[in-house]
Amino acid sequence: MNKNNSKFQFTVGKLDAGMALLLSPDHHLIEFPATILPEGVTSGSIVNITINRDIEEENRKKQEFMELEEQIYKEFSKPPENPVIKIYHVTQTWVALEWEPLVLNSVELKEIDIFKNGQRIQARRLSDTKVKISGLEMDTEYEFHIEIRTTGGRLKSNVEKVRTHTIDNLTGIRVCFGAFDNDDDIVPLIEALHRMGASFTDDVDGDNTHFICSRTEGPKYVKATQLNIPIVNGQWLLACEKEGKIQPSSSYQVAQPAKIGE
Repeated sequence: MNKNNSKFQFTVGKLDAGMALLLSPDHHLIEFPATILPEGVTSGSIVNITINRDIEEENRKKQEFMELEEQIYKEFSKPPENPVIKIYHVTQTWVALEWEPLVLNSVELKEIDIFKNGQRIQARRLSDTKVKISGLEMDTEYEFHIEIRTTGGRLKSNVEKVRTHTIDNLTGIRVCFGAFDNDDDIVPLIEALHRMGASFTDDVDGDNTHFICSRTEGPKYVKATQLNIPIVNGQWLLACEKEGKIQPSSSYQVAQPAKIGE
């Protein structure tokens, strides 16, 4: 007889609740699913059951399992990657850091810690990949790095060294323009920014140093107040260029219109 093919004969003893009790010639009793017995089988019927080994299907299933095992290994054996940070923006008193999207693979992020000169600090998150570190000393060198806490442990980023600007370094100025009585008034301000090596943004963001306008209105103005960005008129920027150093914003603040009845 083929070792991969065996034939057995049984007598049906009892059919009950979807199961059949089969009795072999040597009086062994086994339970067998009644649903796969031939139609019309009742108690006392003789049935022949042939059992064969499907080597081809067995090998196919084994190959599928090995491929799945390899896929799982590749997916879950990759460790998370260390974060990479860089300096996004620098002024006299604050620094903005950003990092590339985190590659965590199979672990989950628990927390991101910010470090200044080796000490963990609180920093304002500007986005998922950017923070603003305020309250820094002018013309001072600092070292920054981040550490990510994951379900698989802690990972440290590279360390970035940066020196905050001196008072006569105007390149850190980054403004956003709001509402003006005359839009043409913005043109000389943009030209001044270019001469100073400074910059401006179309939208208000946490890394704006100042918000320049002549009228206190509009969604940009509202957002600037929410972010506590100094709101000044255009003369502040021109004064910075003329004097060759950062000017106090308090002397150039844009006054809010008086409310009716005041």
